Amino acid sequence: MRRTRLIIALTTFAAVLLGSAAPALATGNGGQGFYGESTDPAVTATMFVVIIFFPVFITVASIIQSRLNKRQHAREDAVRARESNADWRGGW
Repeated sequence: MRRTRLIIALTTFAAVLLGSAAPALATGNGGQGFYGESTDPAVTATMFVVIIFFPVFITVASIIQSRLNKRQHAREDAVRARESNADWRGGW
């Protein structure tokens, strides 16, 4: 019973909070965003930036990952070389 009351109270609070947020955000700047009026050239320029961002991000992330993999493979090769060398095996 106590859990149900808590869930109902939180749901009501969230509904009131979300219901009052939209009108407050819409009246702040006459319906315009932070940048100002959305014109066709502004939207086009923004979308070109988005289109350019993702391939550049993927390329940079791939380069970083390949460098890290190269270091990992070099370490694994060094461990294999050490294990195969008789001087590093120990014993008498």
